[in-house]
Amino acid sequence: QVQLVESGGGLVQPGGSLRLSCAASGDIFSIAAMGWYRQAPGKQRELVAFITNGSSTNYAHSVKGRFTISRDNAKSTVNLQMNSLKPEDTAVYYCNADHLGRHYWGQGTQVTVSS
Repeated sequence: QVQLVESGGGLVQPGGSLRLSCAASGDIFSIAAMGWYRQAPGKQRELVAFITNGSSTNYAHSVKGRFTISRDNAKSTVNLQMNSLKPEDTAVYYCNADHLGRHYWGQGTQVTVSS
């Protein structure tokens, strides 16, 4: 099993930056990929970005060029650097881990982009 704990959300003005972090614990050596999803009010949860063990990355079209995902295998953490934030980025952001084909989720962290 895997446990995920997110941190770093908050309120930021449009054009600002935030950095989300997710710390994994448990059977971390069997995690194949980690990523971030988000869910805005009234909308479905959507993929933001993910990174594999081989450091391959994939981004949603809406965040390409603004968000960067990184992974520190030694510290079992995955980070999401979010720049040039827009009001439409407002959502609860969830960390996700693919562990032996099963997906684990963090509790979520709120990101609000507003002036």
